[in-house]
Amino acid sequence: MGFVGITPHAIGLYVYLTLLLFVGGARCFYLPGVAPQDFGKGDAMKVKVNKLTSVKTQLPYSYYSLPYCKPDKIVDSAENLGEVLRGDRIENSPYVFNMREPQLCKVLCRVTLDAKDAKNLKEKIDDDYRVNMILDNLPLVMPFKRDDIDATIYEHGFPVGLKGQYAGKTEQKHFIYNHLTFVIKYHKREDTDAARVVGFEVKPFSVKHEYEGQWDDKKQLTICDPNTKRTVTSSDSPQEVEDKNDIIFTYDVDFQESDVKWASRWDAYLYMADDQIHWFSIVNSVMIVLFLSGMLAMIMLRTLYRDISKYNQLETQEEAQEETGWKLVHGDVFRPPSHSDLLCVYVGTGVQFFGMVLITIIFAALGFLSPSNRGGLATAMLFLWVVMGIFAGYSSSRLYKMFRGSEWKKITLETAFMFPGIIFAVFFILNALIWGQESSGAVPFGTMFILVLLWFGISVPLVFVGSYVGFKKPAIESPIKTNKIPRQIPEQAWYMNPIFSILIGGILPFGAVFIELFFILTSIWMNQFYYLFGFLFLVFIILLVTCAEITVVLCYFQLCSEDYLWWWRSYLTSGSSAVYLFLYAAFYFFTKLNITKPVSGILYFGYMLIGSYAFFVLTGTIGFLACFLFTRLIYSSVKID
Repeated sequence: MGFVGITPHAIGLYVYLTLLLFVGGARCFYLPGVAPQDFGKGDAMKVKVNKLTSVKTQLPYSYYSLPYCKPDKIVDSAENLGEVLRGDRIENSPYVFNMREPQLCKVLCRVTLDAKDAKNLKEKIDDDYRVNMILDNLPLVMPFKRDDIDATIYEHGFPVGLKGQYAGKTEQKHFIYNHLTFVIKYHKREDTDAARVVGFEVKPFSVKHEYEGQWDDKKQLTICDPNTKRTVTSSDSPQEVEDKNDIIFTYDVDFQESDVKWASRWDAYLYMADDQIHWFSIVNSVMIVLFLSGMLAMIMLRTLYRDISKYNQLETQEEAQEETGWKLVHGDVFRPPSHSDLLCVYVGTGVQFFGMVLITIIFAALGFLSPSNRGGLATAMLFLWVVMGIFAGYSSSRLYKMFRGSEWKKITLETAFMFPGIIFAVFFILNALIWGQESSGAVPFGTMFILVLLWFGISVPLVFVGSYVGFKKPAIESPIKTNKIPRQIPEQAWYMNPIFSILIGGILPFGAVFIELFFILTSIWMNQFYYLFGFLFLVFIILLVTCAEITVVLCYFQLCSEDYLWWWRSYLTSGSSAVYLFLYAAFYFFTKLNITKPVSGILYFGYMLIGSYAFFVLTGTIGFLACFLFTRLIYSSVKID
């Protein structure tokens, strides 16, 4: 297969399409605080609505899938790739506020429920769905006090409704929150009369509104009336959800001046109630891992130094003929492993994944991927994954050529399609399940086509470019020659059994991340913000060190027992931490989540399987590369006859 000639026009079209695809992704590099919006007194403030979310089902739905008041024309906001993948569906709403002009008992509309609407509302109330809104890019929150920490905690959105009983009755009824009391906090600028939004809070109430005579939108209500300053303060007479019931939606708006500046308005959203536990756990994990790593490094340095000195001194003595330990297998240690093609593919994919994760965490820690830029994190990761394809191709072809392989195009195709193909297949099946539930979380076919275009149009060519460059380089030479006849491996002790040592090796890397993993899982499955990327960067560095050291130590013990089949075992040793990650995800599912629907459970374990597989590729590659450098170092340090 040769390269086909490419015209300048085709190159120009290719570059244009590439820029067009990533114009949404480029918005992910956003520094918080660069684009504040000023509102003068009386300026219109438009509220947008987002998806309905539930921690019980994990299936988002569009806001207008419920019988809420609709504007004259529903307009979708422009969404980047990450927002679509998250299931965000941001649309306009009939709620319109005016800066620093409070409103009392504003009537939005009246809705008459039919049987389908009532059934839908009851299901959403049973599943604890919450309504999400946005004002000036700030999400709507419900504040509540926690006595144990003497602080205000914020929950995203507000519940669709609640369940309860009438006095003296035992039958459970469903009630909808149809009256919203909004509190908009603003910070007034000193130099002008303009103000900036720094908080968007709500208190929902369920109220059965009553009126006299025929209904119209300007009808005065008896329970709340702006003329008599009568307002809703409780849900003592709630609005029941039943077929043919009329529901009147109303809202209040109050404005409160705040000392919080615009640049700090996200601090309250990112506040962690259990930050002391988090800090203690992280520091404790760091200290344990550093202690173990230091101890292992000391053992390795002392033992290796003694071995190398002894072997080099024996060259002039008769004992040189009686080699023992890791030097004895020097003629087989660099023998290509079985299924070497597959190893090359996984190492290349791991390098690609490592580059994506490292750059993403660095940019997030520097503040470029703020939560205010919805979908920015996912968009950035996709963009970086595609670009890092060039390093995947380069790494896999370099290793493949060292194994004396000649079909570089075959290894390139496997690198470009194996890992993304498996991930895409699982993702497609999960997406089909979401489609079956008619959830807005289902990725549209247009977006699916863009993902395939990114894969085939950009990632695959970059993998080929990297592989071509890597294969043109001179082959990596082994420090010592490999014997033609493989040496027989002696019977191993029980603790050197491959399965046992591989599973033992994964415990320490998992121990370095499992505390942080709890907070990451909570942010993903409990609809909370995660913004401790500084800690995450530290944990990632510790993970690298731990994977490298535990793999090197176990590899050294393996070579000392005259077992030279280290290639795959080094990859699987640190990669086995993914097994513990998946088991912890299962433990988290049964102890922390309240998911009851089978489809939601399948989605959870499907996505955690994808995450565990990616973690396996990442940690396995780190362990392999560390062991690869280690073996080259020690065998080039001794004199071999």
